[in-house]
Amino acid sequence: MFKKLLTRTLVTAMVAATASTAFAADATNWPTRPIQVVVPAGAGGDTDFNARTMAKYFSQITGKSMVVTNMGGGGGTIAVSHVQGSNPDGNTIFFGHTGQLVVNEVAGLADYSYDVLDIACIAAVDKGAVFVSSKASGIKDVKDLVDKAKAAPGTVVYGTEMGGFSHLQGLMFEKLAGVKLKFVDSGSAAEKVTSLLGGRADLGAISFGVVQDYVAKGDMVAIAQPNAERNALLGEIKTFREQGVDMVMDKPYIIAFPKGTDPAIVAKMSSIMKQITEKPEYAQ
Repeated sequence: MFKKLLTRTLVTAMVAATASTAFAADATNWPTRPIQVVVPAGAGGDTDFNARTMAKYFSQITGKSMVVTNMGGGGGTIAVSHVQGSNPDGNTIFFGHTGQLVVNEVAGLADYSYDVLDIACIAAVDKGAVFVSSKASGIKDVKDLVDKAKAAPGTVVYGTEMGGFSHLQGLMFEKLAGVKLKFVDSGSAAEKVTSLLGGRADLGAISFGVVQDYVAKGDMVAIAQPNAERNALLGEIKTFREQGVDMVMDKPYIIAFPKGTDPAIVAKMSSIMKQITEKPEYAQ
């Protein structure tokens, strides 16, 4: 389901300065051994799924494997710090979404800035996220949510992983809707689901593939999708725009190396990723 909910795209402008550079002699044969892919989330979630999908096609193209290492916790800071401190030899990369880097910097949750890593490319853009409410909250749509949040500021509990992309989504909704939510660190996607089902959280942003069964059974309500237009794969879930809040937030996944990695290796990874995105089966 996760795979179908992704619109994969490659943004090469981020490496325009290096993409035209001829591969250096020591980068020509890269990779020469398995690559460690550090994922700032636990196994089984959308970030992990997409990293493993990339690894599969990377191996087909290069003949070398990628070993996915899950380092959840700290809103991605643990994973980023690990990659940041790794040898910049091209054999350790970060696979995660930009929201973690942005939120951690803005919120002061990390002592590094957005450009702490050398970003190679955007590997995928996830358009499968939805805002869901718990059955106990009684929130059926965006109007209900806004009305409830304005009537009692700071009482609607938004379950998230502090520093994660859903945290950024919640902050953006607050700003655009003119409301105040109560942010609670619910942890991973699985833990967030538990909080929603148990009534400890009223609201959360999560990949639809994770919650679609609960929505179908009436245990949760999918109130909106943060896309410019409806993603047909999300069924009849309305966009925020359709419901009066001009909120559009894609979720880009990036590939990044430790600072100081040979620009030729960074550019080569971007080139390999371009080949991966051009495979019809990858875009399915």
